[in-house]
Amino acid sequence: QVQLVESGGGLVQPGQSLRLSCAASGSIRSINRFAWYRQGPGKQREFVAGISSGGTTDYADSVRGRFTISRDNAKNTVYLQMNSLKAEDTAVYYCNWAYIYWGQGTQVTVSS
Repeated sequence: QVQLVESGGGLVQPGQSLRLSCAASGSIRSINRFAWYRQGPGKQREFVAGISSGGTTDYADSVRGRFTISRDNAKNTVYLQMNSLKAEDTAVYYCNWAYIYWGQGTQVTVSS
């Protein structure tokens, strides 16, 4: 089993920034892909950003250029730097590891 714990969510105003973190622990035997997903009010969960074991990144069109995903393999941790936040970025953000394991989610609210 692998456990994922997210942190860093909160309430910010439009245009501000937040940094999310997700730490993986447990039965980790190899470096795997990390990803962030989000689920807004009344919406389905959607892909936000991913980073491979080798560091290759990909982003949803809606966040490309504003969000940056990175990882620290020594700490089994992934980060999501979110800049120029918009009201439509409001959602619960979930961390995913190896396409299988999910964190409990962290709320991000962007509102004036």
